[in-house]
Amino acid sequence: MMTFPFEAFAPVAALLGVLGLGAWVFTTWLRIRHGYPLENSWGKAVYPRTSDETTERVRLLSTENAQLRAELSAVKDRLATVERIVTDGSYRLDREIDALRGPAN
Repeated sequence: MMTFPFEAFAPVAALLGVLGLGAWVFTTWLRIRHGYPLENSWGKAVYPRTSDETTERVRLLSTENAQLRAELSAVKDRLATVERIVTDGSYRLDREIDALRGPAN
């Protein structure tokens, strides 16, 4: 009966362990770099400490976001009005009449 040579398997197991640890460090670094929340060993998010500066920045960005949304809404309303005018039948008829009159001299 042949026994399994554990001595030959030990370097492979060590290499796999080191590669696994390196991969874990790399993915953690990527998560930190791109702003993803970190997780502890129980799968719960580990949030960094928030400072007054961070809170103020979030407040300012939220305010700016609200202003930009309001501006976008106003632009959408104006665009809808322009589309309604352009697709209106009488406006199209006026353009066709003007085209038939020819260029103004």
